[in-house]
Amino acid sequence: MTWTAPDAIRTDGPLAANERVMLEGFLGWYRSTLLQKCAGLTGEQLAVASVPPSNLTLLGILRHMAKVERTWFRQRFAGEALDPMYEPTQGKDADFEVLESAKACDDYARLVEECRLADAAAAGASLDDTFTHGGEVYSLRLVYIHMIAEYARHIGHADLLRERVDGVTGA
Repeated sequence: MTWTAPDAIRTDGPLAANERVMLEGFLGWYRSTLLQKCAGLTGEQLAVASVPPSNLTLLGILRHMAKVERTWFRQRFAGEALDPMYEPTQGKDADFEVLESAKACDDYARLVEECRLADAAAAGASLDDTFTHGGEVYSLRLVYIHMIAEYARHIGHADLLRERVDGVTGA
């Protein structure tokens, strides 16, 4: 049986709330929007590079965002010592480029789990809590802002990719 990405309900964030609730809400909205962009597609469709000459795919974006969630929240902010998500010998862009449509279900589940673990890593922390990376000091606030920007950029890509795969459009 062919796996198909499940339906996704886009979570709405509050339009008026404190800063933490707003940042979490917008990040949740973008996370669910990416899943919504993939809903109803098979692993084969998710792996289609539908906007030539780019090799970008929806599956690559799912894999990349799982890596980014893990890197910023768990490794950098929480300081967890984790093995690389993708084989380092395959290059720094393996998340985008080394795809197996037959494993799309696993890649999808990995993103969902990394989002859950990212939320757990940030739970109870202050937006003002900091960590040092590459000699620079970063706050948890910056991590949320960075993640919202990262998702926003890739949701734009996902819009184009999805439309070319099966004609589906919309926010």
